Amino acid sequence: MQRTLVIVKPDGVQRGLVGKILARFEERGYKIIALKFMAVSMELAEKHYAVHKGKFFYQGLVDYITSSPVAVIILEGHEVIGAVRKMVGATRPWEADAGTIRGDYAAMGLRNLIHASDAPETAASEIALWCQPDELVEYTRAIDTWVNE
Repeated sequence: MQRTLVIVKPDGVQRGLVGKILARFEERGYKIIALKFMAVSMELAEKHYAVHKGKFFYQGLVDYITSSPVAVIILEGHEVIGAVRKMVGATRPWEADAGTIRGDYAAMGLRNLIHASDAPETAASEIALWCQPDELVEYTRAIDTWVNE
């Protein structure tokens, strides 16, 4: 089973969309193994966006993600990384297909509601950055055999 990081960004929190976004992943059958609501420190934001350091939009990303609380979600499931990315939609909301989270709820580029890891290596490093190992909860759900077999 794969794991991925999802962050409902400040605009999603401020607009009251955390529950709707989380419900989409649960309805798809993905298992939540960590869930926390937090204020993002400048240090964490800079580490998360380090790959963009030096780019013209870097400071805007850092300022934005630290502007309001976020919901951090770790999901587990078969091919969850790619499937979640498809569910999230294109980075630019106006390019996101209807039916995707961004296509249904987002309107502006930086205000695109959600972050999702883009590859297994990225997911592993982002999960380690945002969550301590003891925050990941291992458990079995009654529906797992119906969803994963």
